[in-house]
This record gives sequence, C-alpha cells and structure tokens, in this order.
Amino acid sequence: MSAGVARPLITVYSEKNEPTGQTVTLPAVFKAPIRPDVVNFVHQNLSKNHRQPYAVSKDAGHQTSAESWGTGRAVARIPRVRGGGTHRSGQGAFGNMCRAGRMFAPTRVWRRWHRRVNVNQRRYAMVSAIAASSVPALVMSKGHMIQDVPEFPLVVSDKIQEYKKTKQATIFLHRIKAWNDIMKVYKSRRWRAGKGKMRNRRRIQRRGPLVVYGKDRGLTKAFRNIPGVELLPVSKLNLLKLAPGGHVGRFVIWTESAFKKLDALYGSWKTKSALKTGYSLPSPKMANTDLARLLKSEEFRKVLRRPHPLRASYQAQVEPPDQQAHDVETEPVRPGSDPIRRHFRGEEKAEARSGARQETRPPRAPRLRDCTEDQQGAQGSSSQAEGQEQGGQETNQGRQEGGRCSSVPARQEGGQGCGEGG
Repeated sequence: MSAGVARPLITVYSEKNEPTGQTVTLPAVFKAPIRPDVVNFVHQNLSKNHRQPYAVSKDAGHQTSAESWGTGRAVARIPRVRGGGTHRSGQGAFGNMCRAGRMFAPTRVWRRWHRRVNVNQRRYAMVSAIAASSVPALVMSKGHMIQDVPEFPLVVSDKIQEYKKTKQATIFLHRIKAWNDIMKVYKSRRWRAGKGKMRNRRRIQRRGPLVVYGKDRGLTKAFRNIPGVELLPVSKLNLLKLAPGGHVGRFVIWTESAFKKLDALYGSWKTKSALKTGYSLPSPKMANTDLARLLKSEEFRKVLRRPHPLRASYQAQVEPPDQQAHDVETEPVRPGSDPIRRHFRGEEKAEARSGARQETRPPRAPRLRDCTEDQQGAQGSSSQAEGQEQGGQETNQGRQEGGRCSSVPARQEGGQGCGEGG
C-alpha cells in the first residue's frame, strides 16, 4: 500500500498546477486489494467481445467433380478429378493435402467468439485497476513518465472540463508536468511489423495518460487529437482502457467531480454502493502483507508453542552451522517419513557397526610389500651371502633389531628378510 493510499486527504490542483486549497477525502476504492490475476483474466475475456466472425466459404475446395479410383491402381485413394484432355484431370481433389483442396477443419461463423464474465468478477477487476492506478511504483513500472507529477493520485479542478481547444489541453499537460508522458508516446510511434499494415492498423504507439471526467463540456474535443491520451466518463469506466493489456498501473488524471463520485459508485466496506445494487468493496485476504515483520513480531512469538526437542536436534544435524533456525517452528516430522533423517540415521548405524568390527578384529600383520625397497635390497644381499639357513637366522635377528617388520616371515627362496634394512 503506497504512501498516497495511506494519506486520508488528497489535494486538488488547478489547471495552473497550483493547490486550490481544497482537499478531497480519499475514496475507499483506492484501498481495495490489487489482484493482477483477476484483472488479467477479466481483460482477456472482455477483449474477445469485439471480435467479428470470420470463416472460409462452405463450398471452398469442393467445387469440382472428383471420385476416388479405388485400390489396385498403384495410386493413392484420394478422390481424383474426372475427365481428360487437360492436366487437371486425374489430379487429387477435396483433401487438405491436395492443391486447390479445402483446409482441414474449415472455420465456421458459429464459433463461440464472445465470452461471458460474471458481474462480480468484472467489478473486482475494476476496483483493483483503480487501486493500482494510485501506486506510483506500479504506474512507473508500466513506463509512464510521472517523475515530476506533483501528487498521486492526481486530482485537478473541474475547469478543464470546459476546454474546447487542443491548445488549452496542451498547455494544461505542460503545466501539470504530464507532457513527458506525451513525448514518450511521440517517440514510440512506428510502423507495425506484420500484415496488420494492410488491414488499417498501420501505426502503433505507446499509451499516454487517461483523463477521467464527470461531465463533458467540450473536454473530449480538446484532448482527442493528442496522441496517447484517452478519455472516459467516471460512470462508464472501461477495464480495457484502465488496465491496457491486462496489466494494472495506468496513469490516470481525475477531475474533482469524478473523484468525488467514486464513493457513490463503489461504496466502502461499511456502506454499500449507492449506484450498484447490493455491491460493496471486496475485503483483502490480509490487512498487513509484511510477512517478515509479522513472523518476527512479539505478538506472534508469545502465542507459539515451544519447539519440539526432537525437531531441534534434527535441525542441528541437517542445517549448516551458519544457518539460523527459523523463528516460527512447524510441527515435527515423523522420523520414518523424513528421507533426510533416515539418511543420517543410516550413517550413524554404519559408523557404529564399523567401530565394533575394528574393536573385535585382531590387528593385521603387515605384509612384505609394506616394507620399503631399501629394506628389501639390504635383506636380499645378506641372505644371498650366507645361504638359506643362515639367512633365516639373520632375518630373525633383523626383526628383533629393526622392530618395524618383526612379524614378517623370511622368504625361503632367497632368504630375504626386512630386519636389517633401515
């Protein structure tokens, strides 16, 4: 919710961009919930209601005499044109794969072109679009140049409703600092890319401000020739112009009389609309959408239950040490249904089993290849000199002196030991 929505009074500006001293109470419709999904859905369906039916001719592709030749002639069974004496005879016909044949699933004029939208959905989308038009961030995200606009929402006096000349409207837009948005439209005018150039849709351009007025005393003729500017009476607001493309955030200039009539049109949460039977504003799902502040507030933390000890120990295992636990704890997960917890428990059991095996198993004697090459070379030279028996004795003596390979038996072929090395 913007600062403009939180402000209870709105200043009315004159046609010279000067405060008139009058203030208008902010209508309750500007505090309505902003639902881009509802606006997009309603816009998408309402925009289909101005389409015109189109279809191909019902006889297209069938204005010839053709019949299939059947099987056994080594050609496809597609119907073929009768007769002779021309290249056309014998050619395939009627099928969508044939030259001069009909299309697949020919279009018909009885297609369901239009869409019906519920009244409450249309009204919900309208109030959302009106509320979004008062949020400067949303309006600027649409590309409108409103950096120099004095206030938002922008309300001007009813004197502009008496304008009859385009020059007066141009001077007013310059003074109200809205001409930058018009210059954006001028710079965006370009040729359309595609076949629309042949169908009276040659130029395209951006959207400018929307002027909403109470009574037309020449206003429409003064503004209608300025590119990008559109006008609407407050009693006949159109979602297609208030949220073009299905996106909220149109730059709207309100006249004072139109701004005051919004309460009578849409009412509030306490009083129903005076002009729409039985209608009141939709209530937002959340009064305060600042979830980060809500979750850390003392009011919430006082009524929450203390974290379960099993859940706390589980978080200490799963979460890294630099990641803090959330302030709001959820209910503990059953140990059997949590795959991460099963993984950790499996690792603990595997470590326990390996530790038990290491304690019960006797120490393994070091193998002969564990000795270094120098030790093996020294043992081999001594054993070759003295013979097999004497080499065995020296090997045992080397085991006692060296100590590192005392448990390795001497090799009988060469009488090599590892006691003398080192």
